[in-house]
Amino acid sequence: MPDPLPPFSAPYAPDDTAIAGRLRHDARLGADAEARIDRSATRLIEAIRANDDPLGGVEDMLREFALSTKEGLALMVLAEALLRVPDARTADQFIEDKLGQGDFVNHETKSSAFLVNASAWALGMSARVIQPGETPQGTIGRLTKRLGAPAVRAATRQAMRLMGSHFVLGETIEAALSRAQSHTARGSRYSFDMLGEGARTADDAHRYFESYVRAIEAIGKAAGDQALPDRPGISVKLSALHPRFEAVSHARVMTELVPQLIDLARRAKAFDLNFTVDAEEADRLELSLDVIAAAFADPSLAGWSGFGLAIQAYQKRAADVIDYIDALTRALDRRMMVRLVKGAYWDTEIKRAQERGLDGYPVFTRKAMTDLNYVACARKLLALRPRLFPQFATHNALTVATILELADDPTSFEFQRLHGMGEALYAQLGADRPEIAHRTYAPVGSHRDLLAYLVRRLLENGANSSFVALAADNRVSIVDLLRRPAEIIGTDNNAAHSGIPLPVDLYRPQRENSRGVELGERKALHALTSAIAAERKASPAINTSTAEQTNAVITAAQRGFKAWNGTPAAQRAAILDKAADLLEQRRAHFLALLQSEGGKTLDDALSEVREAIDFCRYYAALGQQLFGKGETMPGPTGESNVLELRGRGAFVAISPWNFPLAIFLGQITAALMAGNAVIAKPAEQTPRIAAEAIALLHQAGVPETALHLVQGDGAVGAALVSHPAIAGVVFTGSTEVARSINRTLAAKDGPIVPLIAETGGINAMIVDATALPEQVADDVVTSAFRSAGQRCSALRLLFVQDDVADRMIEMIAGAARELKIGDPSEPSTHIGPVIDPEAKQRLDAHIARMKKEARVHLAAEAPAGNFVAPHIFELSAASQLTEEVFGPILHVVRYRAERLGDVLAAIEATGFGLTLGIHSRIDDTIEHVIDRLQVGNIYVNRNMIGAVVGVQPFGGSGLSGTGPKAGGPHYLTRFATEQTITINTAAAGGNAALMAGVE
Repeated sequence: MPDPLPPFSAPYAPDDTAIAGRLRHDARLGADAEARIDRSATRLIEAIRANDDPLGGVEDMLREFALSTKEGLALMVLAEALLRVPDARTADQFIEDKLGQGDFVNHETKSSAFLVNASAWALGMSARVIQPGETPQGTIGRLTKRLGAPAVRAATRQAMRLMGSHFVLGETIEAALSRAQSHTARGSRYSFDMLGEGARTADDAHRYFESYVRAIEAIGKAAGDQALPDRPGISVKLSALHPRFEAVSHARVMTELVPQLIDLARRAKAFDLNFTVDAEEADRLELSLDVIAAAFADPSLAGWSGFGLAIQAYQKRAADVIDYIDALTRALDRRMMVRLVKGAYWDTEIKRAQERGLDGYPVFTRKAMTDLNYVACARKLLALRPRLFPQFATHNALTVATILELADDPTSFEFQRLHGMGEALYAQLGADRPEIAHRTYAPVGSHRDLLAYLVRRLLENGANSSFVALAADNRVSIVDLLRRPAEIIGTDNNAAHSGIPLPVDLYRPQRENSRGVELGERKALHALTSAIAAERKASPAINTSTAEQTNAVITAAQRGFKAWNGTPAAQRAAILDKAADLLEQRRAHFLALLQSEGGKTLDDALSEVREAIDFCRYYAALGQQLFGKGETMPGPTGESNVLELRGRGAFVAISPWNFPLAIFLGQITAALMAGNAVIAKPAEQTPRIAAEAIALLHQAGVPETALHLVQGDGAVGAALVSHPAIAGVVFTGSTEVARSINRTLAAKDGPIVPLIAETGGINAMIVDATALPEQVADDVVTSAFRSAGQRCSALRLLFVQDDVADRMIEMIAGAARELKIGDPSEPSTHIGPVIDPEAKQRLDAHIARMKKEARVHLAAEAPAGNFVAPHIFELSAASQLTEEVFGPILHVVRYRAERLGDVLAAIEATGFGLTLGIHSRIDDTIEHVIDRLQVGNIYVNRNMIGAVVGVQPFGGSGLSGTGPKAGGPHYLTRFATEQTITINTAAAGGNAALMAGVE
């Protein structure tokens, strides 16, 4: 069946100011209406503050353990991870680590709620026997002798379960339904949310699908005979039903997921349930609406008004989504239920937009703007009744009171609240307005799953700006709580948060951030891929430089050095800034080259162009500071002492094929900014990218006498390095070649010249039992397999705590199976080819050896050509891996918790020190690993690739390089010589300046 409407489209991150003008204008109500809102909201707030629930709720927890306190933060981290830790040792260390961060011993509870008191008592009791500052091994050892450790563990776990049990309706759908029965009898509606993270594997997706099927059946059988909307519902998460729910996998998602969603919807229709598709992140909005529209249009769902979706008011496109859904229901002549929420992942959206270098944010940066938009969306939904049935999910008394004022027919909409929250507010509303329905959104799932959910709710509602947190604080006056969002904003120019810069301004005043593209925006993705396609064309062959040409280039560079070194630093910096601008203007051209010659996938190519731009701007900004007027040194009166930096001479830059634009330009621009003439020798596999980059630098204003290109293989590079006129070498590549260069430079007579080398490593990641499996799977797959594993920083050796290894490895292997291998020009491709047939032969040989010597967890299939599929091998010992394997091959070693020291020793024994990953929630463990290992870049609870210029300066030590770090504040000085200039300013007749100041 054809789509009834064109796909959803709206500006992804529009300017806040224009939106604020419209929202503030539409928010105006008459004085009488505002007075009624004040009275209603005041009554609800007073009910919240008067509530003394003997059990307690989120509001009580927020009163007791504010997230602005050490206790609150420690409690949050403890709750997020403790119940998934299976072994006693790790649990004990984790408990001690977190309880030592707050003063639980002397914490005096302010609440009479049982939940709060029981939790505080258990945590305080645990903290009394775990004294801060004692080592985990010593403390646990002493406690075990007194049988203290089991008591500590049991008490803390019980505190977590006490908290969790109040915020989840049941660990199974049957338990949840049983518990809901008594409330349903009193007129409360329920929507059940099956907890869990998004699917990473096909098995995950199947398990979630079956869970939804069972839940719909159970809910339907217990639903009674009321008519919609007075019937229970279920919420489904699209990302739980597909392991690659992402915009670039659009065709696959539509083919595989839409039939599943239709199947579930039909089952819900059979029981006439409310079936709500939950909201996802902003970059999945268009994809989600495509899936929803395709499923909703299925003829089998006609005549049913229970299908629905959630819309997030913190997204700037919320009103556009409502318009789209209204048009969809009109086109199909059907009805839909719409759950309006404020949004739960604001911090993630802000960070993603910054990382991706977007023009703006897809969400509002001020909470008052979200509140303002929520009311505007509520008004729009109320106007679209009865085709749309509004469901207002809020715990904000002012929002509730405003909606009550805007609405007329009280039976044509409902409110919603989270189970365990907002009970006092809705109890008062029910007493005052019994005709108005409210639905409880109830999580269902195991305690292990629910506590991560609880932490998100605490973060969402415990922030200083949250109404829930403020309403729970008696120090905040009701008058302040009643301030309207439009009043808080004040003027349109205040719509954006002054403390949150736009992504492009993230690094100002030093420099501008490189611009990215949101691949989740259909319009932007189409424009980018079309521009790249227009740039694909055959290029002439690149000839290798002859020995005569190479010698001539060196001579020319020597001649060009003096003029370039004498060029003012500000002028050199301006040229590099111009080069960055040209790169952004010609982005599509270089993306096409990176894909055709470098085998880069779209996201990898885009990241590389951005990195090259960042290098140009960062070194330009840094160079102006370092190579400007010089640094005035302290000294006696009558004398000036200035330290200046200047170039060394003709510098050779030898770059690798795996980052043929970013590393190539990073080396060159650093050497140029320092005043050197540069002879660039790129990898023989990527000559066209290098030639185009050099031409761009010349176009930007670098004199041809100061920048020269030499093409060829390793023999050409060796000839350059051995030449007596070379003043320095910067190299990125293998450790073996770096050693060879070092020996060549050392053997030459004449000046001792520097070698700046960045090589590879057997990069490791350590994962303990407190780590979140889904996060580990995401980060391991990205670190090991992105770029076909052809990054210096890529993960090669994964150490997983034995207690959780089976589950972790299974999830990682399952996630890797879902990666698409193939043509890098296709946006849906995750893994492109390795660089050449020789690289494939080396990797294939290693795979063959590992299949004989190691346990195989994954051996995926690759298409014909220079493709190598992801492989995962489990080793009996880390020593089996004796060299860096530069491809999509991951080696795994299990370790026992008490043998962490052996793991660290094994990592040290490799001699490398480039990158390291740590996944743990135990701060002491993290600090111990960092203190022990001499590694250049350490990444904690995230992936370990993609170092950002000026943010994560990159480079290692030992066998991994010489330093200083590329993209860091100390890099440029290695390309320079230092000169101290001392002038006796009193030489001509005395110290006039001193004499003039004498009294």
